[in-house]
Order: sequence, then structure tokens, then C-alpha cells
Amino acid sequence: MSQTESAQRPARPGQEPWYRRIMRWGQTNIREIDAAPGHYDVSFWIEHWKRTRVQGIIVNAGGIVAYYPSAPELHRRSPYLSNRDLFGELTNAARENGIAIVARMDSSRANERFYFEHPDWFTVDVEGNPYRAGDFDGPFYTACISGPYYRKYLPRVLQEICERYRPDGFSDNSWAGLGRQAICYCPNCRASFAEYSGGRTLPRAKNWDDPIYRKWIEWSYAQRITLWELNNEVTHRYGGPDCEWSGMNSGSLANQCRSFRDWRAMTERVRIIFLDHQGRSGSNAIFQNGEQGKLIRSLMGDDAPMPESIAFYNNTGNYRLSSKPEPEVRLWFVEAVAGGIRPWWHHVGADHEDRRMFRTAVPLFQWHEANERYLRDRRHLASVGIVYAQRNVDWFGRDDPEQRCDSPARGLAAALVRARIPYAMVNADHLEAEDLAGYRALLLPNVGALSDAQCEALRAYVARGGGVLATGETSLYDEWGDRRPDFALADLFGAHAAGATLAAKGREPSYFRFVDAPGERPQPLQAGPTSAFTGGWDETAHLPFGGDLVLTHPANNGARVSLTYIPPFATHPPEFAYMKIDRTSLPCLYLREGSPLSPGGRGVGGEGEAGRVAYLPADVDRLYWRLNQPDHAELLASLVRWVAQDDLPVRVSGHGTIDVHAYVQGGQQTTRGSGTVAHADRVVVHLVNLTHANTWKAPVDELHPVGEQRVSIPLPSGRRVTSAQLLVAGRPADHIQGNGEATATVPSVLDHEVVVLELGQA
Repeated sequence: MSQTESAQRPARPGQEPWYRRIMRWGQTNIREIDAAPGHYDVSFWIEHWKRTRVQGIIVNAGGIVAYYPSAPELHRRSPYLSNRDLFGELTNAARENGIAIVARMDSSRANERFYFEHPDWFTVDVEGNPYRAGDFDGPFYTACISGPYYRKYLPRVLQEICERYRPDGFSDNSWAGLGRQAICYCPNCRASFAEYSGGRTLPRAKNWDDPIYRKWIEWSYAQRITLWELNNEVTHRYGGPDCEWSGMNSGSLANQCRSFRDWRAMTERVRIIFLDHQGRSGSNAIFQNGEQGKLIRSLMGDDAPMPESIAFYNNTGNYRLSSKPEPEVRLWFVEAVAGGIRPWWHHVGADHEDRRMFRTAVPLFQWHEANERYLRDRRHLASVGIVYAQRNVDWFGRDDPEQRCDSPARGLAAALVRARIPYAMVNADHLEAEDLAGYRALLLPNVGALSDAQCEALRAYVARGGGVLATGETSLYDEWGDRRPDFALADLFGAHAAGATLAAKGREPSYFRFVDAPGERPQPLQAGPTSAFTGGWDETAHLPFGGDLVLTHPANNGARVSLTYIPPFATHPPEFAYMKIDRTSLPCLYLREGSPLSPGGRGVGGEGEAGRVAYLPADVDRLYWRLNQPDHAELLASLVRWVAQDDLPVRVSGHGTIDVHAYVQGGQQTTRGSGTVAHADRVVVHLVNLTHANTWKAPVDELHPVGEQRVSIPLPSGRRVTSAQLLVAGRPADHIQGNGEATATVPSVLDHEVVVLELGQA
């Protein structure tokens, strides 16, 4: 097939465009040497595409290295390419097998020759010295996102690829340019910033409180959005209306901020998002992959097209030529699928002496194809949502977003996973516009920076009966990260900020004291037997703490202080390990239930019973992520159940650590949570087994099955379960129904199981 004949074909009548249709992806990330004879066996990869049932592939085209005979002289070709057109060969092979092609770019840098020809196209520091970008085959330099390299040269390359090969779309590996760690002072940045800021000069250094630095942050985000729009204008013009350009994006919100990649702005401008979230390293959580899917769905909708590059090489230590253990890949894969992500196998290099990695994808992708109808066109069932805000990570997190923002959010999410509570992600920018009625509770893990409008939306939500759990410094800062004199949500919390934080010091831990005797404690503090403590909390007068406490005093508006602070004391030598001060009046937990909001008409209609509110001035969520104390997890989960009034759409009982994701298909959407089931045709519940050695430290190298799990859903009047299936086991599930619910039994789970309950009229 010629290049002309391999032009992009429009979707058949009634067929979805490629970016919505394709559910499985593959990528061989081409190295320079792969263009040499004997390295890229195209026939082998065609067979691998077929074995893994991929419908689309990502193929290196150009940028730092070109894999086709590009016309621009400075577009550096692989030194091994000779007269070969490797990109063209792979494009033709894909088209002949009915596979879509996405051209991969890497726009971040160029080699020394390019730099010498156009030094004004590259980033420089305040002294005019260029920012280097590694030494690969000689030095490389970081191109400037404001200059002609990105704005004129790369669009010509995109045009060339579109006109020659008609790819279905484009991705770009390092599209966002120089990150927040440095400021570029090239003439292009100086001119562009001056135009944006009304004639101001670029800031000389980082200063979060400097209005000029703040303007530079905003301008830097805006530059990336104009680039996103420019690239899509080019690809749509020369490649057709469905030829989407979508830059690769991180799975870390903090990294997105450091690279000026605005999730909300990008997802408003594109029809597919490519995720470069290849795996975990160190002590990152496996469940984070499913959560990444929830984050994108919060912006693009439940059926958002979001392929994710999953490394089949061992990225724990970045061994690109060694295979990742199969159990680690399997768990990352099933979390992706459970979260609504479309899987994409990824190998660095076309030929490998370690060929173990090629076998791993086959059963996973074949299973995915066989069950595709249950993995798309669905709506999530979660009745609780974790609120996040990219602006909060920027302006509250500032230089330490991992500690101030990521750790509290991870700790809260880990507690929900441990408690088997399905949750969604809710973008704070959508609080004013989004219909939140289906969420029984919104959770704010140390979301320090909130605008007045966002706080007003939260008040209205609680006035309508919604529940809120907030921790730490939530609402103590405005949208610029400037500290307020008091919580903006002080009336909601029933607490005023006292102006200081009691920081944990040294290794001696502090404690929480229960204010009430066991029989008199409020509902969320009446935890019974757990897997960690068969005696429950009735047998203790205090719980471990050990973290930071925001000092507060009650607002006297009906909130109940239920935990107070016990200061640290010596733990060594043991002779002195006793409480010198065994109680204080410093509040550690506020609970409000059913009392009206403060006067002034701040809620809906200015009247009515508010929902439940729990406020933890103690950083229990952050501490749980760091220390993994089961009492912290139990406290967080108990508070979530309480503020949500225990209205959970699915309950899963059994032993082990199971991450639960629940969806419905068909029918009509009226609300989220348990009420959604009344109007659905099918319930799909993913159970991801995280009960393995190394679950919390990569990589998992052995899977351990857990025994019987029981999945229960509420059954509204007039509805029944007509059948139950186990998609991994490949057989019907035993199920019973009665007393307003249906329960399906899962005999065991190795890495995952998917329970499908078909619903019908009673």
C-alpha cells in the first residue's frame, strides 16, 4: 500500500470516531538503533498486535528524532535510518490490519546543530546561559515553548506528517517545555510575558507572594493552552477534523502543576487524553492508577477516552531492558480498567533479549476484548467524592505539594480502599456548576486553598442535606494561597482557627482522648471489632495521633468536640513512658448533625436542616499515609460512613484488602449512589485484590488469592437481579435476594474479579 493509499479513512456510517472507538492500545517506543537492519521485525509486532487484540498503536514519528525521511534539514533523523521509512512501514502495516495509528512526537529538545542555527529558539537563564537537556549523542538543549521552535517549526513537522501519512492522531511525549523549576528569559518569553502582563518584566526569582511571579505562573499555564490549541488547529487543518493532537500527561497532580499542565483547561479542549502513567516506583500505591481514571472522568465524563501507557519493562529502578514482574503489571492493569482507563502496553525498544515481557499482555488484553461491553458506556455508582483542586496544589502546596496536598489525599483514599468504600473524584472548580445532589458526602483532605464561591457552594450543598468531612487547614487560605484570618468554612465546621498549628516534633507521639465514656460516644466513634482490634474502641480511652494539629476553638453553633489532644511525652527510657499531661481541652474532632447553618440565608433558601459535618483539625489523613496506623484508617472510614449517612451503593464483605469500583449500565441517570440502581439495567462491580506482599512497595512479584467475597447492592421496590456473572472466573455467580438487597458470592479473587448483575422487573 502506498503512502497515498494509506490515508486516514473516515469512520464508517454509524461508527464512532477512532478516539472513542479504540479500547486497547500498544506501543513499541522506537530507539534510534531500531531503525538499523535486523532490529525492528515488523512481522513479529504485527503478530503481537493480533495476539493482544490492539485496535490502535502509538508510533514514533518525529521531534528529537525522526523515523521517516523528513524534509526540514534540522529535523534530526535516526543515524541508522539511511533510506528507510520506518514510520511509513509501520503505518502501512497497521492500516493493512485495520489498526489506527497515532504519531508520537517528542518536542522537548533539539541537538547542538539545531541550537547553533537558532539559539534564540531555546531557553536561557537570567544570565543568558542555555538550559541543557542531557547529553545523548552530543549535548541537547531545551526548546522554548514561546518561540518559533514550538510555534512555527513543529507545526510544519506536524503538517508534513499529516500530508504524507494521514495518521489518525498525534501524541507528544514532552510537549510542555521547561517546568516550574526554572524561568526562561529568552527574547520570546520576555516579549510574550510583557504583552500578557501589561508591560511587566519577568520575575527575577521564585517568590509566591510576588504579584509578578504569580502573573508568571498564570502566563505559563496560558502558554501551554495556546500551544494545545495551535497544535490541534494544525492537525485538524491538515489531517482532518478527527485528527486529534493530545499531549502526554502525568499521573501526579503535583507533576502536572510543575509542568503547567492544567487538567481542566486541557480536557475542555480535547476529545482524548493520553496518560503517561506507566507504573509505580518506591512506595506509591497500586490503587492510585484507578484513582487517576476517576480524576479524568470528573472532568470529561464517565466514558472519557483515556488510554494509559503501561510499562511492561521494569520501571522500579528504570530497568528499561528488563521485564517487569507479571503480578505488578497485572495489578496496575486491572486498576486501570477498574478506573475506566483504556489499557496500552508499552515496550522501550523493538527487540529484546529479555522476552518475558511479551507474554504478560496476551491474557490481559484478550480478556479485555472478550468483556469489552462491560467496560464502557457506564456510569459510576460512588456516593462519596474526594474534592481536589489543581489550584490548591499550586498555591497552597507551593514548594511542598507532596506533603501538604498529596499525602492527605492519598491517606484518605487509602482508608477508603481499606474500608471498601467506592469513591469518586470531584473537581473543586465544578462545585458551583456541577449537580452534587447524588453525592451523599464530599471529602476535603487538607484542601487549604478554596475561593469564596467554592466555599459558598459547599455551604449550599450541606444546607441541602449533603455531608462533608474536612481535615487540616481546609478553607484557611484563599485561591492565591494567602492565609485568611479564619476558616472560610468556620460556620460549617463549628470551629474557628486560633492562628497557629501545633507541629509534631521529634519521635515522641501525641494521642487523642475520647471526650465521652464508651457508651456515650457519638456514632462514628463507636467502632466495634475490626480485623486489627477484636475489642473495638470500647476498650480504649485514647487513640494514637503523632501529627500536626491546627489549633482551634469551638464556634458554639452546635458542633460537638469528641476528641481532644494529649501532648507527647518521653518514650525512652521506658521508666518515663507515661502521660505527664493526660488531658487537654484542645479540640481534635468536631461533629455537627442536623443543626441549621448560621443565620444570613447562606444555605439554599436560608433555612432547613443541614447535613452532617465532621472536621478534623488533626492531620490524620496525612499521618495514615505515612505511618499506616489502622486506628487512623478506621477513624477516617467511620467518619466518612457517618457524614454519608451510611448510604453506600455497594457493600463488599470478606477478608483481605479489596479496592471496589462500581458502575451501572443502561437505563436512565437520575442520581448517583444507591439510587442509581433503580434506573439501571446492569450493575458492574470490580474487585481488585491488593492483599499481596509488596502491595505498598513496588514491585509485587507474587499474587495471593483471598477467599470468599460477598457483593451486595440495594434493590429498590419493583427490581430484582435476573442473573449474576463472574467475568474473570467465566461462570455464573451464586446470588440471593431479599430484604431489599441482592448479594452475589465470589468464591475467591486472585488479582481481580468483575461481578455483573443484570437487573429486571420484579
